[in-house]
Amino acid sequence: MNTNLPVSLKAVDRVEILTLIDNYIDLLLPPSEIITRPPLAKEGNILDDTLLAEHGLSLLITVYQGEMKHTILFDTGYTKVGVLHNIEQLGLNIEKIESIVISHGHMDHTGSLYGILDKIPKTIPLVVHPGAFEYPRYTRTPDGSTRLFPRTLVKDELEQKNVEIVESKSPTLIADDMIMVTGEVERTTEFEKGMPNALKEKDGELVFDPFVDDQSIVVKLNGKGLVVISGCAHAGIINTIMFAQKTTGENNIQAVLGGFHLSGLFFEKIYDKTIAEFKKLDPEVLIPMHCTGWKAIQRLQKEFPSSFVLNSVGSKVTLS
Repeated sequence: MNTNLPVSLKAVDRVEILTLIDNYIDLLLPPSEIITRPPLAKEGNILDDTLLAEHGLSLLITVYQGEMKHTILFDTGYTKVGVLHNIEQLGLNIEKIESIVISHGHMDHTGSLYGILDKIPKTIPLVVHPGAFEYPRYTRTPDGSTRLFPRTLVKDELEQKNVEIVESKSPTLIADDMIMVTGEVERTTEFEKGMPNALKEKDGELVFDPFVDDQSIVVKLNGKGLVVISGCAHAGIINTIMFAQKTTGENNIQAVLGGFHLSGLFFEKIYDKTIAEFKKLDPEVLIPMHCTGWKAIQRLQKEFPSSFVLNSVGSKVTLS
């Protein structure tokens, strides 16, 4: 772990981001210069099974530098079924995963974790903010009642698995220093305030849950700039990008991908400010996923027609 700023993140020649789970799937989406779509057929035969989508996120990230190559898994979806089914459907070798990063402790990012670990024979690092193990956590509904999140990330159970738990609030370098996990993201914008109805228990009382455990992935593309990959961006997607710039010392933003958490009436109020900041950052590639929400995705497509890409399960983004 490197807590000095800026972090010495090595530049890579290429990064590939393969979507194992997202909220949306469309097998008929066209490919583009940077995105390949999953095959409909094999050896002339249309497949008799298909990829699954669910309200969750899981991304297989591979970085390349010269002869070196490293693959990590970022989040593991909601159910115990979806990610493992899609790994098999895509013909992937799960044993190539070198480490797993969890963006935060919610069920839609941790669901298949135990099942995946059961299929990896070696011990691998699990990079997680210590706050991800906090429990119980709730949301408050409009009528004032509370809903309890399921507990899917249990430290005692994980310690019995084939993982080396790497708990860090600070930026952590993995994959031979080619991938940075942000750790706790600084909250600097005036408009990104998190989920107002999120609660956690503290000293026997329910208090606001700021999701201090929210963390993202950052890759530096040689000669192009940063690729920022968020899970849910509970810290705010603009806060996350600004923190990536600060911690790496690199201001250029090549691509922003992942869940931006702009779904729902509360977040509609910050669309304009979020879009204004995105226009200043001017990413060449913009791929909203998961919790960004249908209205926000449509708005981003309208505002950024040349950089916007519609994601779908099984799609692979290649940036080089």
